[in-house]
Amino acid sequence: MVNKSLLSRQPSSLLATTSPKFDLANFPVTETINMLTCLLKKITTANDSLQQKQTNYKYFHARSLPSIDINSYLLRILKYCPCANECFLSLLVYFDRMSQNKLDPLRIDSYNIHRLIIAGVMISNKFFCDVFYTNARYAKVGGLPVKELNSLELEFLRMNDYNIYIPLEQLQQYGDQLLMHTIREKDAQLKNKQRLYMDKFHQHQQKQPGLRHHIG
Repeated sequence: MVNKSLLSRQPSSLLATTSPKFDLANFPVTETINMLTCLLKKITTANDSLQQKQTNYKYFHARSLPSIDINSYLLRILKYCPCANECFLSLLVYFDRMSQNKLDPLRIDSYNIHRLIIAGVMISNKFFCDVFYTNARYAKVGGLPVKELNSLELEFLRMNDYNIYIPLEQLQQYGDQLLMHTIREKDAQLKNKQRLYMDKFHQHQQKQPGLRHHIG
């Protein structure tokens, strides 16, 4: 599963000593959201094709696909319930813990990702920030009834064994890993574009008639 290969690995084992470091304090939060979006879209797209099974995560499963995409949803949360990089990176840590549950591992897909995000950000904001917003505000921003969000919060905590503590070192590792993943993805996309360009160039060359040289 994609969420195991990208989220469940130990970040420290993936990073070389020369890898770029994620600046938790100064890295633009909007850019963090963009990187997070690319990763989550890749995971949800892969998992959408897998056969669904009945799990304890049914509380997060929407009846229909949300009309708002992941990036717009995250940016909406940032706009109306501002929080730092730590809150968004913590989603990866929490999702990892939930995906490593041997009895009922989390499978992120397009039907549950939005509810997982709003519940996770709300919980992490309460942990990392001295001042945080009410559940009613998060519910309005997330497009959910307050009662439902309250239930999602409790379920999210339960699925994390009520352990929401994240060491700063672990957040740094996840930030480094996310940054490296983004760099590798962009590098792969660039190489793919170059390959496609060269393929089209060679095809065009093969279609051209041979040049004839006329002398005097």
